[in-house]
Amino acid sequence: MSDLNLVDFCRDTAKVLVKLYGKFPQKIILYVEDIAGPDSPDEFGLHCDRFIAGFHCLQWLAETDYIQYSQTIRQEAIEDATLTHRSFTFLSGPEHMNLSAPEVCPPAQKQDIASPKLQRRIDTLSTALKTASSDHLTQLVLSYMEQTRQFR
Repeated sequence: MSDLNLVDFCRDTAKVLVKLYGKFPQKIILYVEDIAGPDSPDEFGLHCDRFIAGFHCLQWLAETDYIQYSQTIRQEAIEDATLTHRSFTFLSGPEHMNLSAPEVCPPAQKQDIASPKLQRRIDTLSTALKTASSDHLTQLVLSYMEQTRQFR
């Protein structure tokens, strides 16, 4: 598959999105340790590479309009974290939705689309985070990122 840093990034991204969706619209303090795992600082007190990667994941998600926060708490957390409107709307949408062009459905299929049996993207992401392989989770997160480029 791909590089380990990309796999870790996608897993961290999924954790962030699932956690913030579960608390939406609350603004929360999001600790890097809850996303990237416990820190093991070196003899000088510097964070380990994995922990720093988790912190930078949070910053990147904010810079690219997936999440927002008011400030960092050193390199250990972000304060007032929440999903952006774009992320919340996208994750709340049905898994099968075609974002490139609306499709015309026969009336019988329109009832299926409106049924509560449809799985939302956040449900798919949450399930993949708990049960899927790293490869599958990475592909799912990258696919969602590609889809959100088109989603406004």
